Amino acid sequence: MYPQNQWYAAAWSQDVTNEPLARTICGEDIVLYRQPDGRAVALADRCWHRQAPLSMGRVLDNGDLQCPYHGLEFNGEGVCTRVPSQECPPRKARVRAYPLSERHRFVWVWIGDADEVDERLIPGLHWNDHLDWVGEGGTLTIACNFKLLVDNLMDLTHETYVHSTTIGDEKLPGAPVDTSVENGEVSVRRVIPDHDPAPFWKAEIANALEYQGHCDRWQIIRFIPPSCIAIDVGVAVAGTGGPEGHREQGVNAYVINAITPIDERNTLYLWNFVRNFDRGNAQRTADIQKRIEGVFLEDVAMLEGQQRAMDRGGETRMVTLKIDSGIAAARRMIDTLI
Repeated sequence: MYPQNQWYAAAWSQDVTNEPLARTICGEDIVLYRQPDGRAVALADRCWHRQAPLSMGRVLDNGDLQCPYHGLEFNGEGVCTRVPSQECPPRKARVRAYPLSERHRFVWVWIGDADEVDERLIPGLHWNDHLDWVGEGGTLTIACNFKLLVDNLMDLTHETYVHSTTIGDEKLPGAPVDTSVENGEVSVRRVIPDHDPAPFWKAEIANALEYQGHCDRWQIIRFIPPSCIAIDVGVAVAGTGGPEGHREQGVNAYVINAITPIDERNTLYLWNFVRNFDRGNAQRTADIQKRIEGVFLEDVAMLEGQQRAMDRGGETRMVTLKIDSGIAAARRMIDTLI
């Protein structure tokens, strides 16, 4: 089951073109495409006639989507405008049109009652398109339930073990955690003071500030319902107040995570790593993108392993430790929306 009457990220805006794009969101098959005027459209991905996937069809010059099987044509509202084999289409010939919005470089689709659409509920991932931040991310399909990915991002102590050669730090699991729930979001804050930084962060602060030495590190995680997470991360010269917001002597980034259930065992993951330092360096952007993707692929292996173990049956109960306070709060919030 999935939270209903919610916005889910279906694709990066640049990936929705005049070529139909198939997506499954919360078990519902959807086709995305862009009309000649640039407007993005989301329709049910099955023809009214014989259930053929409309995503296998083509977008016509007038912006209608043509079924690949018998040529029925549907406009952006899902209404059938032409049946080649007869003079007029039946009045009932239509497919579902999903409410859609574009914000923060993502295409969002509303899953639930169309009469309840509220664009104020679109997760506020504004760092993803703000001029003060730069970065390029990617798209992954992960063979696991979306809640496992939420768990992964709400407790970052796994970095010590899963990402030991990049962002992992042996002091991370022992750092105190402050978890709070406020304004419909879950916040998890962790600070690692005065330490030799992880390899990734050591390289970033050296390149940006020519600094080599001990740092203070911060991770401030925000869970935004139904399934998005924004993480304020970075390091600063030890003792200069970086975790408290004084970032002038540090390097700061946001990890953007838009998590969309495909079905009970598969998840669409749109991610980005945006930074506010060395913003004009395109090569650095490409380099960081490649390295962060490598980090996330390590997560994919772990998450898919978890899902396989759970699918085999036996003892599948999750045990909650002190480090799981953020996970528990996020899961409770998700459950209230189902």
